[in-house]
Amino acid sequence: MKSPLLKFTDKGIYCEKADVYLDPWKPVKKAIITHGHADHSRWGNEQYITHPRNIPIISQRLGDIKTTGFEWGETFTVNNVKFSLHPAGHIIGASQVRVEHKGEVWVFTGDYKTEDDGISTPYEPVNCHTFITECTFGLPAFKWLPQKEVLADINKWWLENKKEGKTSILFGYSLGKAQRLLKYLDTEIGTIFTHGAIENMTEVLRPMVSFPPTKLVTKETTKKELLGNIVLAPPSAHGSPWIRKMVPYVTASASGWMTFRGARRRRAIDKGFVLSDHCDWQGLLSSIEATGAEKVICTHGYSDIFSRYLREQGYDARTEATQYEGEQGEMETSKSVSES
Repeated sequence: MKSPLLKFTDKGIYCEKADVYLDPWKPVKKAIITHGHADHSRWGNEQYITHPRNIPIISQRLGDIKTTGFEWGETFTVNNVKFSLHPAGHIIGASQVRVEHKGEVWVFTGDYKTEDDGISTPYEPVNCHTFITECTFGLPAFKWLPQKEVLADINKWWLENKKEGKTSILFGYSLGKAQRLLKYLDTEIGTIFTHGAIENMTEVLRPMVSFPPTKLVTKETTKKELLGNIVLAPPSAHGSPWIRKMVPYVTASASGWMTFRGARRRRAIDKGFVLSDHCDWQGLLSSIEATGAEKVICTHGYSDIFSRYLREQGYDARTEATQYEGEQGEMETSKSVSES
């Protein structure tokens, strides 16, 4: 029986013919990394291959690592296997990985979204025979509104809170979501303050994207300075001592999970904005169709439900277990020096 071009192992997605892993979750010699979130780019690999825009991101997170960068569509060959990176649209520097050997083509998406957010290189479908897709939001209930509408609602929410003399605290992951929010916040309403984790990552990304000015929340920042303004913070800051100085405040979270009211209640969030860096149900389906793939492998998320639906549509679809966690995996748990 012919061995698959890519197989799922206890270390990650493995191309045996090239001895290369894609987004491995255990240390390996050579790793191709799709993007900078912690569940896809882990410490301990001997070599990291990724898009040049992702190099400063993973270097900020992982420290002194050996990296090699390849531009979109640039082919590199390892042991007669051809690889290339293609835009995933997920966050800045996020790639899909195309793998080709003897005319057979596989594509691994990592995480991706189809809506152009204005800061990430927009997603591009890549023709292939086998497509490995995430299913973070692989249910029909997930249907995103256009980004423009959601961001307008966020600015309206901030303005209303300012009129009531309250500080607005908006939670979003420090890499990707926070910068997407920051890019479109209306500075005519007030000042944008940031948590240290978001400020540090935004400084890494400023050479790539024009962002509004921000002010870091420090021990010296007073309640008076914050009143009426907005604070961007990672989800891990919610309920922490760091947030106490901001009373009176109103909280909100920007996430695909805000589709469900129960998710907002469980997180004790005042307001939920449905904004995700992943595909919704229709985005997943249209992406798969655009690849022309006959075989689809569904990974993290609602993989069982989604793969069953694909089989009903005539695809050769199955699931594989990984250690990727989708939008849940982007939550930060580490403390920043500015939190206390």
